[in-house]
Amino acid sequence: MTPPQEARGGRHALGTRAARNLATTTKSVPQMQGVSPRWLLRQLPWVRADAGTYRVNRRLTYRLGDGLVTFVNDGAAVRVVPPELAELPPLRGLAGEDVLDVLAGRFEQREYGPGDTIAAAGRPADAVHLIAHGKVALRTPGEYGGEAETGILADGRFFGDRVLLGTAEEWPCTFRALTPTTVLTLSREAIEELTGRYDALRAHLDAYRDAPAPPQTGHGEAAIDLASGHEGEHVLPGTFVDYEASPREYELSVTQTLLRVHSRVADLYNGPMDQVEQQLRLTVEAVRERQEHELVNNREFGLLHNADLRQRIQTRGGPPTPDDLDELLARRRKSRFFLAHPRTIAAFGRECTRRGVYPSTLPVDGPGGSEQRVQAWRGVPIYPCDKIPVSPSGTSSILVLRTGEDDQGVIGLHRTGIPGEIRPGLSVRFTGVDERALLTYLVSAYYSAAVLVPDALGVLENVEIAR
Repeated sequence: MTPPQEARGGRHALGTRAARNLATTTKSVPQMQGVSPRWLLRQLPWVRADAGTYRVNRRLTYRLGDGLVTFVNDGAAVRVVPPELAELPPLRGLAGEDVLDVLAGRFEQREYGPGDTIAAAGRPADAVHLIAHGKVALRTPGEYGGEAETGILADGRFFGDRVLLGTAEEWPCTFRALTPTTVLTLSREAIEELTGRYDALRAHLDAYRDAPAPPQTGHGEAAIDLASGHEGEHVLPGTFVDYEASPREYELSVTQTLLRVHSRVADLYNGPMDQVEQQLRLTVEAVRERQEHELVNNREFGLLHNADLRQRIQTRGGPPTPDDLDELLARRRKSRFFLAHPRTIAAFGRECTRRGVYPSTLPVDGPGGSEQRVQAWRGVPIYPCDKIPVSPSGTSSILVLRTGEDDQGVIGLHRTGIPGEIRPGLSVRFTGVDERALLTYLVSAYYSAAVLVPDALGVLENVEIAR
């Protein structure tokens, strides 16, 4: 007779495979790879918009010619879109598309290499220059020798527009190409010829030149007349504060989805974890991720598209350097935090290492109330945000924000107190069971963002992170 252990292949005890039939397993909750820290949602101060709309009232601001000029190209040949010439202050409001067509046709394309001078300081201003592609540095003689860099112009910017007025002026600084640059140029000779041929153009430029400039502050706002330091009984000036006639209104956007769970799954497969609860948890995470994406990228209210053109600056050499971040900080008061793609933060770290500079770190409250340390520059934390896009050529952007209504900064908008609210501005509502026995839940998030004054938000554009 064969012994039992030999009949069972020489085993002397119950195997683990068979034993699992009588055992339970320890399980994790469903994991989700797409969950990020969502620093922007955490750091924005949120304001309740009861009517679903938030109106930003500002002082009247004169804004002329601070837009960008658009170009089209046929291969290497570039031309300006004629209506876009109205972005030049002297041409703003010019009636007659034919005149703009003729003006656009007289621009000549010129190519400059890195280091080439487009216009030299002190020389007569003799042309209008439109930057179709590339970066141009503005340089002036320094007080102690050498040159001082006062700004960067890039795609769509222009200079020399006052040449259209026919006044004898000199270039205030040297314009030098930093990268291969394509410039469209309209010479003074061409301008004189066209103004002599077209009466409408000449009359428009004469009216613009002779019109008194409205009194305004350094920020472009309508000035408030005041008197100070006087003695005696001088007549004090009368004044008033003018407002924008058509203030910007931000309407709440919405991200919604219908979550469906079969009743059989909810009834029979509900332990040890609640299936509906886990389905809702993952859906809410996805909605919150989309919410942060929209706050950064939405063309109506996203931060990348709502930064004032005068608050968009270019890098000095491509990669993000300490000088570039200092320039961002210098343009506003009480900057609360930077926002950058993780690869951009890594590129900034490489530039700091190359210079022998070591940024500090700051303790901040992370997810779940746990303390985390993030990289900082000049005491301003740099939060990672993977919603900021990275172009195929390896460029991205860095944002810096001043936040809060009290500081006239950037604020988040939401509507609280809605039915089924599980978080401020986010609700889950059971909508019923259909003929397929599917339980349906409506998940909704209402949100937007508002920039109260232009200098509350700054963007460093065309940051090279692949070098």
